[in-house]
Amino acid sequence: MQKLIRITTVPSSLRTLLRGQSLFMSKYYEVIGVSGAGDALNEVNQNEGIRTHVVEMTRTITPFKDLKAVYQLYNFFKAEKPFIVHTHTPKAGTVGMLAAKLAGVPHRLHTIAGLPLLEATGNKRKLLNVVEKFTYRCATGILPNSFGLEQIILDYKFTKPNKLKVIGNGSSNGINTEHYDTDLVTEDVKAILKTELNISKEDVVFIFIGRIVRDKGINELVAGFNSLTEKNNNCKLILVGPRENHLDPLLPETETLIKANKQILAVGMQKDIRPYVAISNVLTFPSYREGFPNVVLQASCMGLPCIVGNINGCNEIIENNMNGLIIPVKDAKAIEDAMQFMIDFPKKRQAMIAHTRTRIIERYKQEFVWNEILKTYQNLT
Repeated sequence: MQKLIRITTVPSSLRTLLRGQSLFMSKYYEVIGVSGAGDALNEVNQNEGIRTHVVEMTRTITPFKDLKAVYQLYNFFKAEKPFIVHTHTPKAGTVGMLAAKLAGVPHRLHTIAGLPLLEATGNKRKLLNVVEKFTYRCATGILPNSFGLEQIILDYKFTKPNKLKVIGNGSSNGINTEHYDTDLVTEDVKAILKTELNISKEDVVFIFIGRIVRDKGINELVAGFNSLTEKNNNCKLILVGPRENHLDPLLPETETLIKANKQILAVGMQKDIRPYVAISNVLTFPSYREGFPNVVLQASCMGLPCIVGNINGCNEIIENNMNGLIIPVKDAKAIEDAMQFMIDFPKKRQAMIAHTRTRIIERYKQEFVWNEILKTYQNLT
């Protein structure tokens, strides 16, 4: 059986972003998962039933550590002789594609699920542009996970069109439509959670799910919602997700508002987001940049209309006024206005719900995406 090595920078990406995919692929390939160490990597080993291997990688610019990772991966590839090395996440892509090329791996695929460099400026942006082009040169195939992302890559001339391919309708892993179903959250669970969070029947509940960082539009979301609460006391905003203050901190004034505004409920990282989605009415996701956002897929699959920024991925899942609202990026007033619309027009909000779950099942079901990736692998010769 041919070997397929999948690599992410940190183990949580291997566990969460690709959940179920390695298990599926192991019917056709001997799959090995590689990332930094952690409990999440042990979970991948157990849940996906694949062999795992530790290579520490950083998410920042660290030349010496990066070279060490390249050397370790090179030695691993020479020993394992994989047919395919498939990388995800920026740093894993750079070190993984270079090591795979040096080791003579015949098929080197890198999935692009967002471009952090789009928010960089000055010399850092120039350096990241060079690194991006270098990564693509080392790869034999680049898989942007949205059509908008593919166009951005072409616009910046990072690589040639014949190296690019979008899998299916977009997404890196599709969505488990049976798992993300509101019917699986009982009325009792919802009632208890609403009581814990002091949410009343009259409240319109907005939810954000993701990293609580600047790049996700949290500064504008909190500012917009805070203004909204000056005119409406029948709304709540649930913030679900981890902080990354060391990488992308929020503005001090945003932190102050989160603490001071009692209608903002910061609940931190949650292993199961479904109960929080089930007690919410609208997803607000004003991210600056994405590849293909899983959160929008998950919330839509659970029947939530979504307020999203007009960026690739988001504007491919959401059609304005059909299953949500598309607004300008980095615009607190636009966020506030969209939220006010959702409060003021409950019938229009209800009409959007009819186009949420069905649309996701038609276009992004996990098995469809997995089979499209498998076809890509099987066409490699």
